[in-house]
Amino acid sequence: MANGAADRVFDALGDPTRRALVARLSRGPMSVSDLGRPFGITLAAVVQHVQVLERSRLVRTEKVGRVRTCWVEPAGFDAAAAWLAERRALWERRLDRLGDALAEQDRPTARQDEPG
Repeated sequence: MANGAADRVFDALGDPTRRALVARLSRGPMSVSDLGRPFGITLAAVVQHVQVLERSRLVRTEKVGRVRTCWVEPAGFDAAAAWLAERRALWERRLDRLGDALAEQDRPTARQDEPG
């Protein structure tokens, strides 16, 4: 997997304002001005945040007339989900091996000097 796509997603979601914007958009599409209204930031700042989210492919926008509407692009989360799944599988395998090793240590072993 190319880590570039995951890097863009994690970079975009590393900002709390952008995470909040994505959370608002998860309720449904809305205009950029409606999207940014509760944040107390300028429209220009909202547009910059939306552009970062667009580059990371988490959000799509469409301009009709003077209104730019935004919505979440669920497939954009796939790169981050795949990266996380790889890490999870790696650690599950490591922890399974550790569990096996600890279980092996707990098993009683026959002593060499005892008849048996």
